Amino acid sequence: MAKQRLVIIGNGMAPGRMLEHLFEENHAAFDVTIFNAEPRVNYDRIMLSPVLSGEKSFEDIIIHDDAWYAQHNITLHKGAKVAKIDRTAKTVTSENGITAPYDKLVIATGSDPFIIPCPGHDLDGVLPYRDLDDTDAMTAAAKQGGNAVVIGGGLLGLEAAAGLNTLGMDVTVLHLMPTLMERQLDSAAGYLLEKELESRGIDIRCKSNTKQIIGEDGQVTGVELEDGTLIKCDIVVMAVGIRPNVALAKDTGLEVNRGIVTTNGMQTSDANIYSIGECAEVGGMVYGLVAPLYQMAAVAAKHLCGPTDALFQHSETPTKLKVTGCDLYSVGDFAEGDDREDIVLRDANMGTYKRVIIQDNKVIGAVLYGAVEDGGWYNEMLKSGEDISDMRDTLIFGQAYQGGGELDPLAMVAGMSDDAEICGCNGITKGMITSKITSMGLTSLADVRAHTKASASCGSCTGLVENVMAITLGDAFKLPEVEGMCGCTPHDHGTVRRLIKSQGLKSIPAVMQELEWNTPEGCSKCRPALNYYLVADWPGEYQDDQQSRFINERVHANIQKDGTYSVVPRMFGGLTTPDELRAIADVADKFEIPTVKVTGGQRIDLLGVKKDDLIPVWDDLNKAGMISGAAYAKGLRTVKTCVGTDWCRFGTQDSTGLGVRLEKLLWGSWSPAKLKLAVSGCPRNCAESTCKDIGIICVDSGYEIHYGGAAGLHIQGTTKLGNVETEEEVLEYCAAMTQYYRETGYYLERIYKWADRLGYDHIKSVIYDDPVARKDYYERFLHSQKFAQVDPWAERVKGAEAHEFTPMADLTPREAAE
Repeated sequence: MAKQRLVIIGNGMAPGRMLEHLFEENHAAFDVTIFNAEPRVNYDRIMLSPVLSGEKSFEDIIIHDDAWYAQHNITLHKGAKVAKIDRTAKTVTSENGITAPYDKLVIATGSDPFIIPCPGHDLDGVLPYRDLDDTDAMTAAAKQGGNAVVIGGGLLGLEAAAGLNTLGMDVTVLHLMPTLMERQLDSAAGYLLEKELESRGIDIRCKSNTKQIIGEDGQVTGVELEDGTLIKCDIVVMAVGIRPNVALAKDTGLEVNRGIVTTNGMQTSDANIYSIGECAEVGGMVYGLVAPLYQMAAVAAKHLCGPTDALFQHSETPTKLKVTGCDLYSVGDFAEGDDREDIVLRDANMGTYKRVIIQDNKVIGAVLYGAVEDGGWYNEMLKSGEDISDMRDTLIFGQAYQGGGELDPLAMVAGMSDDAEICGCNGITKGMITSKITSMGLTSLADVRAHTKASASCGSCTGLVENVMAITLGDAFKLPEVEGMCGCTPHDHGTVRRLIKSQGLKSIPAVMQELEWNTPEGCSKCRPALNYYLVADWPGEYQDDQQSRFINERVHANIQKDGTYSVVPRMFGGLTTPDELRAIADVADKFEIPTVKVTGGQRIDLLGVKKDDLIPVWDDLNKAGMISGAAYAKGLRTVKTCVGTDWCRFGTQDSTGLGVRLEKLLWGSWSPAKLKLAVSGCPRNCAESTCKDIGIICVDSGYEIHYGGAAGLHIQGTTKLGNVETEEEVLEYCAAMTQYYRETGYYLERIYKWADRLGYDHIKSVIYDDPVARKDYYERFLHSQKFAQVDPWAERVKGAEAHEFTPMADLTPREAAE
């Protein structure tokens, strides 16, 4: 049977998902041609906000790369906007002259941003926020610094404002209505959201009507409001709404209302033409959220493959804001009415708010801010129409409090129906996940992501997906966790860390006794871990047990395969002096050290030192002012730097000086695993900051802080924490993150593994978004350094009391950093 010619106009998320379903149904039935107005492949538009803020790159949000199109024999015309559809000849022609015949046609032209037609709307610097080109334009503008005005306090506007704020711009949001996101939030939740965004330095102005945009020489310079207020700015972002892109369909003679009118099978007024996505109108409604668009995609795929009873069905779609640290969830109808009743729970101290709207003993809406974990449960009750009479008094407390006792997460997921939505970004239900697991034998989270897309976008539903896997696979699935301590105890690292603190255990014997260790003395796996946890948790109280350390840490040098050692003196920030170099050369000659090598961390390694020569070598290096580089340590190794503004014509900040300050602040403290930092003087990144545990990129407006990179057996780039303006902030943020890692990391767990376990959004909420928590961790780090910054070489050479280092507690934070 000859293949049908399927032409698709548009290459967004909906047609991409439709093709996935289509190929699952009948891969051999179609020759597919796609016309894409954008000059690129398909990508996840939901994740444009993290791209704008710098948390992700375009490569991170690609859904289908070029190889995918080639694999499925799809002809993709990039940068080919369609100019004409000839329904008689059944052809499609692009503006650049490409014509393709079709048997079936799918129109997925999406939507256009609405631009307020006020005076000045066509000035340079007035930007929409809809696609990657808009995002790139905003990012380029933000690199120049200055002020931005975002018109519109809805989802897109607030995501744009947060992204520009993260990039270092001063941002003002203008919103016509009294509260933010009034279509998705009630006034109470809108107030909390406004308060949170203002705490980040974003200026929120509700009930503000734009009169005109002012410019000079064709470029934006400000916005004037109806009340005469003038706000100076360098760019204006229009985010006041979208309109279905129906121009092409209208010119073609298809039935058009707000959108392209379709049946519940996504068929237009022409039986050979279908429409899906934001341009389609089904059941009198158009949609802008992804879940209904994906439902359209699935329905259209089934109808293209032959007779089916699959129909699009309207359902309320939850709203979530893609702004790190702003947890909100809204679904259903929350308008006031005499026939409705509200149940409200507020906690001013925690900044949380929950409101459930009930009509005829059924949930018809919910608005949650700050505590959103029960959003899916309320949404499921809304969809099912469940009678809540029996749980009326406890409904607001959430699913865990129903039935008289707390419910564990697995039981909560087990109680969900198959229609319960698990992944809002991709419209994936519990039933979709379980059917794929059972039909395809999926056993890992990576497999489930690959075959369902669940948790593959923002990742906030990862825990739910893992729990669905656990209840589906039973004993065949183990929730990911760091390996347990060892055979000496049934406890894992997290339990041991928690009990050490909660029970005040301050020695290895105390831990083993109280936690009922199976062996009297432990083993080579658990003793080093326990020793680290006690050092980190009780600075100044617990005495480091050298016999519970590995050989390299006991002898303060790295043992080599021939039984000799390597000695690496510390060179702060990679800087050295002629005197230090002469001392190293003299030591190499005096002790006949066979190899002297420059390391990747910008230091010098003396290889082949005999064990009997270690203390004399350290003595000579100490006399030249050099201390141990801790190249053997589960702690700070190096802070790699480039030359920055001192010498480089591209440098934006003094990266070398900052690297020295960081290393002088951070050296000495033990950490769960080795810790490597770098400071790059400009985005050219010569110090390779984006593959370090913590990396700093100097930019014109200050500093970008990154973390979670790796360049060993595991390779991955860093994740951006955020931007700061001063060196003092860099020191505080890096020290606070290091302390948070020290207190919550598992032994031998590198920062990237720790971040994967805790969650990057969570870490950012603690270290970047919460100044009180950050300050607390910073001060605890300074306290711990009082006991940590002791050179072990000097101790071994002169005795433990003879070292010549000023205790950190006797210094101010600034002096400590310097």
